[in-house]
Amino acid sequence: MSATSAVPILMYHAVSPDPAPATLGLSVTPEAFAAQMEVVAERGFTPLTTAALATAWRTGAPLPARPLLVTFDDGYEGVHRYALPVLAKHSFASTVFVSTGWLPGRHTTGGALDTMLDWGQVRELADAGTEIGGHSHTHPQLDQLDAARLRFETLRCREIVGEELGAAPVSFAYPYGYSSRRVRRTVREAGFTQALAVGNALARRRQGPYALERVTIRRSTGIGEFTRLVEGRAVARNFAADRAMTKGYALARRARGAVRGHWI
Repeated sequence: MSATSAVPILMYHAVSPDPAPATLGLSVTPEAFAAQMEVVAERGFTPLTTAALATAWRTGAPLPARPLLVTFDDGYEGVHRYALPVLAKHSFASTVFVSTGWLPGRHTTGGALDTMLDWGQVRELADAGTEIGGHSHTHPQLDQLDAARLRFETLRCREIVGEELGAAPVSFAYPYGYSSRRVRRTVREAGFTQALAVGNALARRRQGPYALERVTIRRSTGIGEFTRLVEGRAVARNFAADRAMTKGYALARRARGAVRGHWI
């Protein structure tokens, strides 16, 4: 595969037949997820972990002919219950980005939107070959935090995952997809070697290791639309409204950050 080629990075959240209202729109049913992974297999894609793709792009190591990433944000319990058996069936790699304060146990801070993985399930995912990445501690909009809180959110998340799994995570995903140069620098300084945004575009090496873009998979994503997304067809048209809103949100967040004295 050429180093300049685009790679689809799929962004999932909850996988559940009956998710909480707060996660419904960004969830998929177990049946939809299984059908989507069949498409990935039939089309000859090879799912990789986030770390594997970033390492290959950083070092120039060869990639399979059709690389693809399957990623899950937040750490919902259905990833273990429903997604893991499907991924295991196909021998697919994936990355789960956990918000450590949302997971039950001694580190919990509350605020979770739905039933979350417990640390035993996270370890089982890791033992099955799933990469566990960081997604902050309490899932805030990182670009709106002051420097001290931003460092805490990134470092605490990495420390907890390392403590629970015996190895610190190297990949990060920005909550809500929001980042800035200041956020990216802080994520790098915390020890993460790559990070994923949203962007609703295919990932390319030129985006840099701390701003790789993903495409959002929703409850409303039909199998035809999904097939077009993984094939890289009509991605910009599919997400035109999302991208317009994202630009508006970015301007508003920069203005708020300037008022608060944050260097965005």
